[in-house]
Amino acid sequence: MFADSVYTGRRHALREQLRSGVVLLVGNVDAPINFAHNVHPFRQDATFSYFFGVNRPRLAALIDLDSGAEAVFGNEAGLDDEIWLGKTAALADECRKAGCARIKPYGALRDVVGNVLGSGRTVHYLPPYRAETTLELSRLLGVNADGIANGASLDLVRAVVALREIKSAVEVAEIEHALTIADEMHRVAMRAARPGVIEREVVAEMRRVLGRHGVKEAYQPIFTKHGEILHNFDYGHQLEQGDLVVNDAGAMSRLGYASDVTRTLPVGGRFDTRQRDLYELLLQVQASAIEAVRPGIPFVDVHRLAALNMVKGMAALGFFRGDPLEVVSSGAYAICFQHGLGHQLGLDVHDMESLGEDHVGYGETFRRSDLFGMNNLRMARRLKASMVLTVEPGIYFIPKLVDDWRRARRHDHLIDYAKFGEYLDFGGMRVEDEVLVTEDGVRVMGPGTPKSVEAIGQAMQG
Repeated sequence: MFADSVYTGRRHALREQLRSGVVLLVGNVDAPINFAHNVHPFRQDATFSYFFGVNRPRLAALIDLDSGAEAVFGNEAGLDDEIWLGKTAALADECRKAGCARIKPYGALRDVVGNVLGSGRTVHYLPPYRAETTLELSRLLGVNADGIANGASLDLVRAVVALREIKSAVEVAEIEHALTIADEMHRVAMRAARPGVIEREVVAEMRRVLGRHGVKEAYQPIFTKHGEILHNFDYGHQLEQGDLVVNDAGAMSRLGYASDVTRTLPVGGRFDTRQRDLYELLLQVQASAIEAVRPGIPFVDVHRLAALNMVKGMAALGFFRGDPLEVVSSGAYAICFQHGLGHQLGLDVHDMESLGEDHVGYGETFRRSDLFGMNNLRMARRLKASMVLTVEPGIYFIPKLVDDWRRARRHDHLIDYAKFGEYLDFGGMRVEDEVLVTEDGVRVMGPGTPKSVEAIGQAMQG
C-alpha cells in the first residue's frame, strides 16, 4: 500500500468534488471458475483500491460527503479461513494503513444504507461491471437489478475520472516499475520467437517472467502471427521464418498498476523489404504522434495526425491516392488502421473504462465519430499534465474487410485495391508505448524496450 496520506488525500479530494450525500463503493468478490472454492486470482475493483487500498474480497465502504465520516464494511478472517488459506493481516490493521479507523461487519451495511435512503439522502454509486456487484447493489438499495445501471451517479463518475486521470508521482513510479517487468517479458519473447516454436511456448516464457516477479499480467497477452486479428488470443500456430508477429503484453505492479507494450517481431530476426518499409513508416507515425502530445491538445487531433502521416507514407508506397486529407476525413484510411491511437492507463490497463468509455475518453465536450475506425477511438478529450496514456498506431491487412470494401467500391477513388490485394497475406503490425503528459510536453515511459529495426534484430539474435 501507499502511505496513509495518499488514501486520505484522495478521499478528501473526492469530498471536494461532490456536494452532498453518501458515496457507496463496493469491492469485488471472488469469481469462481467452476465451483465456489476454485476461483480466479482475485483482483480488487480499481476505484475501491484507489480510495482504500485494501486488496481482499467482499468489502464495501461508505463516505459521508456532508459529515466527512467514512467506514469500511467487511469481516475479519475466521478460523476456517486460517485453516484453508493461512493467517492474514487483520482487516482493521489494513484499513488503518489506508487512514480509515472505522470498521464495521459487512452484515451491518444493508441497514446503514437503508437508513441513509430513509432519510432522503442520495447514495452515489458507480456503474457495476460485474453481475455480482449488480446483485449486491440491488440488495443494498432495494432496487430491481435491471435498474441498477441507470441509477449510477454521473456526478460520482465525473469526480472519479477527474481524480484518477491525473497520476501522482507515486503512481507514475508504479507504472514505471510495471514497465520494467513488461520490458523483460518482451526481451524474453524476442529471444524465444524462433522458427519452429509454437506461439504458446513464447507466451509461457513471458508468464515465467511474471512468476519470478510475483505479479500478474495486466491483461491476456496477444502473441500472434495473425496480427491482422486485433485481439487474437489463439496461441496455437507454429512460427516460421519470415512471419511477422504482434506481441502485445504487459505486467501489473504489486499495487495493481498496469503496463501495456506492443512490439512487432520478424521471425528469424530480419524484416523483409515490404515488412521493413511499412514498419519504419509505422515507427515514424508513432514518433510524430508522441511529439504532438502536450497539455491542452485534444487527443483526437493526435489520432488524426497519425492517420494523416500514415496515409502520406502509404500513398508513396502505392496504397492510397488523391488528397491525403480526404483519405482521412472520409474514413478511407481505416481500411488498414481500424482502432484508436490510444487510451488512458493506470490501475486499469484501459483506465476507468468500466465507468463508461465516453465519460473517460470524451467528456462533455467531444462526441464520438460515426465513421468506421474513428468510432473506435477510446480517447478524444483534451490532454492534461500528469495523464498517462498509450500511443499505439497499427497497420493491418484484413482480407475480408479489403474484399468487402472492394466489392462495394467503397472509397475506390482513394484506395488502390490492387495494391492492397498484394498484401492480403501480410498480417498486421502495431507498436505501442506509454507516455506521461508533462507540464510542457511529453515523456516516453519505461526503460526503452527494443523498437527500431536494428534493436529488434539484435535482441532477437541475442
